Amino acid sequence: MAENNSHHAEASVAALQASIRHHVRYSLGKEWQHLSGPELFRAVALAVRDRLVDRMLATEERYRQAHAKRLYYLSIEFLMGRSLSNNLYNLGLYDLCQEALRTLGVDLTMVEESERDAALGNGGLGRLAACFLDSLATLDMPGYGYGIHYEYGLFQQEIRNGYQEERPDNWLASGTPWEIERIDEACLIPVYGRIEHALDRDGQYNPMWMDWKILIGVPHDLPIVGYGGQTVNYLRLYSARASAEFDMRIFNAGDYLKAVEQKLASETITKVLYPSDAVEAGQELRLVQEYFLVACAIRDIVKRYLQTHTTFAAFSSQVAIQLNDTHPAVAVAELMRVLIDENDLPWEQAWAITQATLGYTNHTLLPEALEKWSVTLFEHVLPRHLQIINEINRRFLAHVAGVWPGDTARLQRMAIITDGAPRHIHMGHLAIVGSHAVNGVSALHTELVQTTLVPDFFQLWPERFNNKTNGITQRRWLLQANPCLAQLLTDTIGAAWITDLDVLKGLEPLAQDAGFQQEFLRIKRVNKARLAVVIRELTRVSVDPETLFDVQVKRMHEYKRQLLNVLHIVHEYLCLIEDHQPPTVPRTYIFAGKAAPGYWAAKQIIKLIHSVGHVINTDPRVQGQIRVVFIPDYRVSLAEKIIPAADLSEQISMAGTEASGTGNMKFALNGALTIGTLDGANIEIMQAVGAENIFIFGLHAPDIHTLRAQGAYQPREYYARYPALKRVLDALASNCFCGQEPGLFRWIYHALLDQGDAYCHLADLPSYIAVQAQVAAEFTNLAGWARKAILNVARVGTFSSDRTIRQYAQDIWQIESIPEGSIAR
Repeated sequence: MAENNSHHAEASVAALQASIRHHVRYSLGKEWQHLSGPELFRAVALAVRDRLVDRMLATEERYRQAHAKRLYYLSIEFLMGRSLSNNLYNLGLYDLCQEALRTLGVDLTMVEESERDAALGNGGLGRLAACFLDSLATLDMPGYGYGIHYEYGLFQQEIRNGYQEERPDNWLASGTPWEIERIDEACLIPVYGRIEHALDRDGQYNPMWMDWKILIGVPHDLPIVGYGGQTVNYLRLYSARASAEFDMRIFNAGDYLKAVEQKLASETITKVLYPSDAVEAGQELRLVQEYFLVACAIRDIVKRYLQTHTTFAAFSSQVAIQLNDTHPAVAVAELMRVLIDENDLPWEQAWAITQATLGYTNHTLLPEALEKWSVTLFEHVLPRHLQIINEINRRFLAHVAGVWPGDTARLQRMAIITDGAPRHIHMGHLAIVGSHAVNGVSALHTELVQTTLVPDFFQLWPERFNNKTNGITQRRWLLQANPCLAQLLTDTIGAAWITDLDVLKGLEPLAQDAGFQQEFLRIKRVNKARLAVVIRELTRVSVDPETLFDVQVKRMHEYKRQLLNVLHIVHEYLCLIEDHQPPTVPRTYIFAGKAAPGYWAAKQIIKLIHSVGHVINTDPRVQGQIRVVFIPDYRVSLAEKIIPAADLSEQISMAGTEASGTGNMKFALNGALTIGTLDGANIEIMQAVGAENIFIFGLHAPDIHTLRAQGAYQPREYYARYPALKRVLDALASNCFCGQEPGLFRWIYHALLDQGDAYCHLADLPSYIAVQAQVAAEFTNLAGWARKAILNVARVGTFSSDRTIRQYAQDIWQIESIPEGSIAR
């Protein structure tokens, strides 16, 4: 039997080598000895893609025979990262590919590093969508992502003199070997134009959308393989093309430049992720971008449905559409338009289908992140959709008035289109009204959605609201990102955890085992040493892997409170140099994250981190007791190196502001202890791992709400009461950390003391300092620390995205698993 297995492996190695060599010659037109690193990656990826395509076509046939209900997940972001390693692991080909390349004199790790991240997302929203696609395929469920084929990702972050600078992230400069362009499935999308008010032959009102401009949406399919390789779904990304190479009327009139200009304007729609909406032109482009995604997706979904159906009677029993936040909320109006205008359904039937088909996930409680569009802009871009939304709003408010007669305040709060000038369309309200299910993404977040964000809607339709706590895929965030720990787990409890993360509970008895603790800590040190090399290469700062790695990596935003972290670092530094009290344990503070290009305060905090780091790292009195580093250009492939190396995970947002978080889950899964507030999924992580195995501090969400509601929060009281806090703020107001740019950080002093301290930094700082002291004390006992870290790994099984997807499938989508072999032949 062993001989047969050995022979089969050799044959597979040979087959993979032959496939790679074939693509080198016939896809790239190259000789083997003349290949560059990126070209070799491309050849390997194409050989892997061949196998993906075979299984993708087989998967599609399986779904077709089962008459399966399908899920379509609409998201403006999909933060996919690199695909080669993930595809090899899920196909079960990683070791085989490693061997195939080794015998050809090539290191697979070098090939992996040649792949560009597909950075089609900004942060947690896009990475969650990517994890969900992995779980859908692993669970053999018919689920597809729909997004935009951005030519440029978010941006590449460079640091100059401590300041963030943005560079274009042209991830498609050399193309990508993974995707399949479907030019034959391109769709026509109308936009702009005007409404002509007319009557049909029966004398009924029949508005005509006239003089629109046409965009062409070209789909590009990215195969998504589940673990085990039996199911391959896809992510369909649309790029915008001009409706003709040139507008021939303009061209024939002799205005060549204007014709080219219009072509470029059309194709700008999918050039860049999240154009700046600070100016009117940017807002218009973003609205067109969101509509383009939705219109392409709805057209494609309806077309697929009509291939096997002659009426829409079964539409909602065959189709589920999930709106990932408010960005695709115009789907409510677009689906209604397609059903009414293009398929002649009466309003009531179209509305019943729309509500039964759509689900909406809310991802934020922050007012600035809840999209509203001016009616004037919306009418300019989508005049027919505005008509439909007006009618939805009219009928909805009539219903509300029937439930609560005479309650005009409630009508104003619940309106989809606001009164007053200028009038706005509230896209969150549209998504709630147009969906049969509305979910938050952690227990606390869902409670706050129901009680604080939209309590009127919850009172009207309590049955629509539910919680779906976020999750992460262990295939990406442990099996691939932390192979040494993954191997230890598999050797210890078997490989079942890869598809059933609850199996990790089997580790609990080993948390007390000295031998297992030592091996666990050895792997952590290996990961820290690997990260230290990366840090040195990217920042020219040397860090000691024996120190405590204290990590905060995420989007730069005031509510995530990177500033609170810095305030504590400054406190530690001042204790060392002024009070001659060194830290209990040497510590390396690691930051990474991008600030939105127009977000001044977040960009200033990046500068603050660098300035504080420079002062501390170059002060001879510190002697390596404290190190501060900011790793530039945070992205998925960098996160895969940082997260396995963390000892302490900073999840310190102000309570009541973080919807869930998924970084907190990734760190805990990789054996970092969490320091955090009772916010988002931190609460559920604490309940899962045990309060004694996590470091919690700070005000609770109800406390903050009460303080704010009563106007009782006075930051200067904390300044007067806590000398340590006062010393830190005075240092920032001085030129201690900005000798070359006097007064640079004085704004922080005033923002916290005189402008309300919007995210309660000063209220939570004393508690944070105290808990950080507890962290340091516990890190001195490495056996005790290892026990807590192992229990974190053992108890986070519930945070697998597999669990999240099963809950969505059962409670909202009503889709089923259709594994290979489930269809009788």
